[in-house]
Amino acid sequence: MKEIIKIKSISEVHDFYGFAKPKHPLVSVLPIDERMTNVDYGDASYTFDFYQISLKEGMKGALSYGRNSYDFQEGTITFIQPNQTVKVNQSADYQGSSGWTLIFHPDLIRKSELGKTIENYSFFNYEVSEALHLSDEEKQSITELVRKIEKEYEQNIDKHSQEIIIANIEMILKYCKRYYDRQFYTRTNLNKDVISKFEQVIREYYQSDKPTEHGVLSVKYCAQELSMSSNYLGDLIKNETGRNAKDHIQDYIIEKAKTKIVGTNESVSEIAYALGFEYPQGFNKLFKARTGMSPSKYRNLN
Repeated sequence: MKEIIKIKSISEVHDFYGFAKPKHPLVSVLPIDERMTNVDYGDASYTFDFYQISLKEGMKGALSYGRNSYDFQEGTITFIQPNQTVKVNQSADYQGSSGWTLIFHPDLIRKSELGKTIENYSFFNYEVSEALHLSDEEKQSITELVRKIEKEYEQNIDKHSQEIIIANIEMILKYCKRYYDRQFYTRTNLNKDVISKFEQVIREYYQSDKPTEHGVLSVKYCAQELSMSSNYLGDLIKNETGRNAKDHIQDYIIEKAKTKIVGTNESVSEIAYALGFEYPQGFNKLFKARTGMSPSKYRNLN
């Protein structure tokens, strides 16, 4: 079993890379320089007890998904949340790169509004290959906010410091949400291709025996078939169609159910099991929520 190294605090990160002691126990901005790029990460994987937002420049081939002619190439931002497992590919991820990494512990934001809403920023669950690519102007906007955080904890910390630091972190996340929406928009042709493949995955699943073997089709299964994270697929579908991926799956299930209800003599229970439902009650509830009537009533009307 490969070694997993757990880094619990901001201080441990500074020690690991040989940086001076942190000015604040719960937040720090680290430069991506030779101290970080020359570390021998070995074959181990790493987990961290804090959030990381990293702007990397001079990348060497680590980000292969979705790169095309209209992506911005000036800088790439990745997001890591606490307890995610990370493996560093030095030749691809770090060597020759520069930039900064903002790290902050959950305790910093725990009592704030951001502590309640940070889970809504789904890009913390994207894969590294689904990173955010920034223009020069976008990169400058984000970096200015990072420098404000850095300046705030480097001066004398007072009762306002934490509130100001958190406000800037929240602003960074809001800007990144805007820039991801821009990235989805500029990739519209690629996204339509993904949606077409997503619909194909749904059709092929329900044309096979997989529903009876594995249950109702999940967004996670579709994402794995398309080699992307569930969150990224969900956000892509929502941005492109206005509806989430689960809705698309359920639409297909309901249309297939209607065909079976009207066109066969199968019982409602048999139809439910064939569509992957463990219990008919779950199928009945979904069908009624989507059509306004039970499967039996729908059959009688037709």
